[in-house]
Amino acid sequence: MIKRIAVYCGARDGNDPAFNYEAQRFGEWLVQRDIELVYGAGAFGLMGTLARTVLKNGGVVHGVITTELAERGAIYNELKDVRIVPNMDIRKQTMMDLADGLLAFPGGFGTLEEITEAASWTTVGDNHKPVAFYNFNGFYDSLNDLFKQMNKAGFVEDPYLNSICFSDQFDQILAFMQNYKAPAHRQYTQHSKII
Repeated sequence: MIKRIAVYCGARDGNDPAFNYEAQRFGEWLVQRDIELVYGAGAFGLMGTLARTVLKNGGVVHGVITTELAERGAIYNELKDVRIVPNMDIRKQTMMDLADGLLAFPGGFGTLEEITEAASWTTVGDNHKPVAFYNFNGFYDSLNDLFKQMNKAGFVEDPYLNSICFSDQFDQILAFMQNYKAPAHRQYTQHSKII
C-alpha cells in the first residue's frame, strides 16, 4: 500500500513554467489519492511549489532537511512536521524510511544523486521500495537510455533495470509502485583457485 511518496526535485524552478505547473498538478493528485508527501523541507523551486500545493489542498507533508540548509534559510517554515538532521546521508535515509515509494521529478545534481542512490541500494538489498522517474516531456530520456546501455554492457542486470519505472503518467507510476516486488539483492561468490 502506498501511503507516502518521497519526492526528490529541484530547489529551483527551472526555465520552463511547465515544471512548476506539473509540481502543482502532482501535489493536487497526491491529495486526491490521500497520499502523503515526504520531501526535503525546502521552500524554494519545485520543492516549495509541491509542498505548498499539498498543504493548500489539505494534504499532509513531512519535511526532512539538514541543519546546514535550515540555518541557511532553505527550510519551508509552514511545515507542521519537519525533521532537522545532521547531514545529507541521514536526510536521505530518513526520507527513504518514511516513504513507501521514491520518485524523482525534474531537478539537478541533488535530485539525481538521491534517486540513483535509492536505485543502487536496490541492488545490494538496502532498499526494498519502488524507484520511479517522472519523465515529464522526456526529461529523463537520456538517463533511461544510459541505464539501458549499462544493462547492454553487462553492468546492470535485468532485474535491477526492470525495477525502475520511467513514466510521464502519475497513475502509471502509482500502479508500478503498488504492484512492486523488490528483486533479490546481489549475491557474491568467489571462484578463486587455491594453489
